[in-house]
Parts: sequence; structure tokens; C-alpha cells
Amino acid sequence: MTVSPPAVYLDYAATTPVDAEIVDLMRECLGGEGTFGNPASRSHRFGQEARERVEEARTLVAQLINADPYQIVWTSGATESVNLALKGTAQAATGRHVVTSALEHHAVLDTCAYLETKGYEVTYVEPNAEGLITPGGIRRALRKDTALVSVMHVNNEVGTVTDLEAIGEVTRKHGVVFHVDAAQSAARLAIDVQAFGVDLLSLSGHKMYGPKGIGALYVREAGLLEPQMHGGDQEDGLRSGTLPTHQAVGMGHAAKIVKENRAAEMAATAKLDRRLVEELTGIPRTAINGNPDQRVPGIVNVSFEDVASEALMMVLRDTVAISSGSACTSDRVEPSHVLRELAVEDEVAECSVRFSLGRPTTADDVDLATARVAEAVENLRILKGA
Repeated sequence: MTVSPPAVYLDYAATTPVDAEIVDLMRECLGGEGTFGNPASRSHRFGQEARERVEEARTLVAQLINADPYQIVWTSGATESVNLALKGTAQAATGRHVVTSALEHHAVLDTCAYLETKGYEVTYVEPNAEGLITPGGIRRALRKDTALVSVMHVNNEVGTVTDLEAIGEVTRKHGVVFHVDAAQSAARLAIDVQAFGVDLLSLSGHKMYGPKGIGALYVREAGLLEPQMHGGDQEDGLRSGTLPTHQAVGMGHAAKIVKENRAAEMAATAKLDRRLVEELTGIPRTAINGNPDQRVPGIVNVSFEDVASEALMMVLRDTVAISSGSACTSDRVEPSHVLRELAVEDEVAECSVRFSLGRPTTADDVDLATARVAEAVENLRILKGA
């Protein structure tokens, strides 16, 4: 019998596995002997115990970003958090102008496109020559009727890091609400919403080794948003619906583990990142996309000349897990909008894939994966005659 070689998972920017300790904690909230009650049912101990677990988790998420627990609103994930932040702010504000960047995740871009159909105007700031969204670019886009600025902390495709503190100074000076998509950064970089001057910040549980189907939105103060879901008074009326205790507990403890171990984990990831880049660039006719000096360790976007990304991923699908960009847009056949905005030619963008490292990644994983990639690239070029 043929035994398949072990697969190497290098797609942690798409999703992360749930920590085993978190699985056990979530299981406690599901069974008949656990805290399975409805957190909104305060008339008996089952609901009260569930509520205590949810509020403990809320505190842990708040501590991850230096916020107060009452500023954390549970959602079903970062996409819902983004929708609540952008639509809710737009509807609550008097201004009808939104500023975002051309490099954002489609959760932001598609929401902005929706707002445009409702009569709002959106300015899409382009990156500078270094591939970065700058405070100057944001400042020049502001108008008297600007209601909101929304940018991502870490780009999900190329890993570039945005200077939030500097942009926050701009938005505070002009009295504009500032939203940040922190889905990719929460497990990788320290986040301080106070120092950054952030008003709204989106988080995702499954990007930080917690469960899927749960996220959070940091809301600096009441009155910034109009709710987008109705049917109850949960989450101070900002997000109706029965809270999933087990998922909230999972995300809360994921945040706790990240906060306690992030510095050591990122030091290890940085070392593996250097190894990965060195081995990938050792493959002939290879280029790294994005700004190498403003990139978070662990997200590497690479172009292999004359090797279509779809063909490479097809060859590697059972042995190395990588992606052609955002998992949310992996079915789209056009070149990445991020790479296009970074002035990467379409024929190069079509040959680009993303490698993303995570907590379980080892040096052996990197070595095995890059060896398989090198072999696949060589074979595909031979087939193409390139």
C-alpha cells in the first residue's frame, strides 16, 4: 500500500488550528454538566454561569488590545465586525465620505462598495512607492464630510505593516472615526488601541488559534455605531443574538495564550521566516513581493517566474498547503488586487503564492516544504518549456 507523504501546512494566514487546551474548555460549555445555559438567562444559575464564562472571555480579549471589557462586542467573526464598524459608523455619522485603502481585505472593500450604492462616497488611498499606506496619503484623502477611515494593520497577502499610531494622530486631529482591521495582526503584533488612537478594531477568533465563527469588535465609546442586527438587546443593543458561550470562551482563552506567548513565538517565527525566504529565493527566477523592511515575519508572498500559481498549488495540494492570497478570494481567477496596487505586473501576480508560518511550524517543515516547492517549480517549468 502506498503511503502518502506527510503534508506541511503553511497557510496560517488563512486559518489556524484550535489549541488543544481551548478545545477542552469549549467542550465544558457544551455538555449537560457544563455551562451550556443561555448567557442572557439571568434567572437561574445555568444562565448565570454561562454569562460569567462569557464575561471572563470578554476581559481576556480586552486585555489583548489594552481595552476595557465593556468596549468589546462579540460578533460571528471579523467580516461581521467590519460590516458593523463600517455600515454602523456611516449610518450614525452626518458625513457621507469614507476613506480606506486599495490594499484592504474584501470584507472592507465589498462593504465600501455597498455603501457607495447607498449614496456614500469612498476614497481608496493608493500605496506609496514602498508599497505602504501612509499617514500623508490618509491626510490628503480627508474631507470636511469624512465620517470614517478604515485600514488594516497587517496586510493578509504580503504581510506589510501599517503605521497605525501615525494614522491615528491624523484621524484624531481631524475628528474622524478610525477603524482598524486587525484580523492578521492580533496573533503577531502587540496592539494598544489607546496608543494607536483607534476607535473601532476588528478581531477574528480563528486567526489566533481559537474557533471559527466568533470574532469581536472593539468600540471605543457608545454612540459611534448604529446596530446592523436587531431582535434583542444583547451586547448593549449593538449585536442581537444568543451568544455562543463555547466560542466566546475559545476566543478569550486564545487571546490569553497569544498575550502570554507572543513575544517568544514571534522571535521563533522571525528565525523561521529568514530561513524560508533564504530557501525560496535560492530557487532560480524567484522574487519576494511587498516591502521587505515593513513586513511582519511569517507572511511571505513569492513569485516564481513562468509557473502559474494555480498549477503550483495543484501539484502541491497534498504535500504543501499554501495559497494564492486571501482564502476568501481563492476562487477568483483574476490577479490579486493587492499585487496590482503594488505595481506587480499581471503575469507576475499570476505566478505568486503566499506562505504563512504559525505556532506549530518547525525548521523541518520549512526545509521539507521548500524542497517540494523547488522540485515542483522545476518540473512545471520543464513542462512549459520555460
